Amino acid sequence: MTTADGWPIACKINFGGKTEDGTPIADAPASAWRDQLIQVAELGFDYIDPMDDWVPIADLGPERYAEFKQTLSDTGLRVAAISIGRNSVVDVQHGERNVATIHRTIERAADLGASIVNIGFQQALTPAQEKALWFWLAEGHHDDPKLRPLAIERVRELADHAQKLGLEIALEMYENTFVGTPDDAVSFYKDVDHPAVGLNPDIGNLIRLHRPMPTFTEMYEKVLPYSNYWHIKNYIRDEDPATGSYMSAPMPLKYGVINYRQVIRRALQLGYRGAFMTEHYGSDWLGVGAENADYIRQVLRSYLR
Repeated sequence: MTTADGWPIACKINFGGKTEDGTPIADAPASAWRDQLIQVAELGFDYIDPMDDWVPIADLGPERYAEFKQTLSDTGLRVAAISIGRNSVVDVQHGERNVATIHRTIERAADLGASIVNIGFQQALTPAQEKALWFWLAEGHHDDPKLRPLAIERVRELADHAQKLGLEIALEMYENTFVGTPDDAVSFYKDVDHPAVGLNPDIGNLIRLHRPMPTFTEMYEKVLPYSNYWHIKNYIRDEDPATGSYMSAPMPLKYGVINYRQVIRRALQLGYRGAFMTEHYGSDWLGVGAENADYIRQVLRSYLR
């Protein structure tokens, strides 16, 4: 069994897609990547998840990719997983392009020593979401039920590729998609029926929504048995039945409405052995992520002692 100190806990690289002077980060010199990754390493992270809204790994040419690998080596960081956001395989306009991008990501993930490629069915933010204080406060994309068979087919195709290279695919839970509720996620997972596919039980994506929501314990109990990678984050949440009003905001893991000491221990009881990725919106996301990683490791240590 993996020890608490050796358990992969990755930092989501959330510096954004541009440097301070507005240069696209993919076009920036490797020194800009190094400057950002040093900040991550100095806070104690050994692993990262270079999500595609930072440096799009799949789209780097050979020379730039070699620079990226050298930068990782220079900073002592490893890649636990690569997450792909807002590139749905059933996007009506770009679905085939997105599938090709994920195939290239799988190749690069294997080369970088990752074990997971995380995908989802979320699509581009709407203008209303871009204007909102938090994008989840405005209505976004809804998956078309008619495309569900195609989604299953394309996930299986990607999973075949991943399996051949020793990787797995994680399906990220996200509202109004084919994996938008615990019941929908488990149903989709079972219909895909592939040994290299699991769920990303990102209940944080749901608990933040301003709508009625089951308890976190009820939701996690349904999805944890099928989970292989975990974007982990927390929120404060309040609701007033008298007025129908809701409030939510990002919080460090141990302060939000989800009791992660309880949930992580339950996940381990159910056999969870995947990596964690710390994710936080707003404030000092990197500093909070480092605190969250320390918290996760303490919970692991108390369970595995």
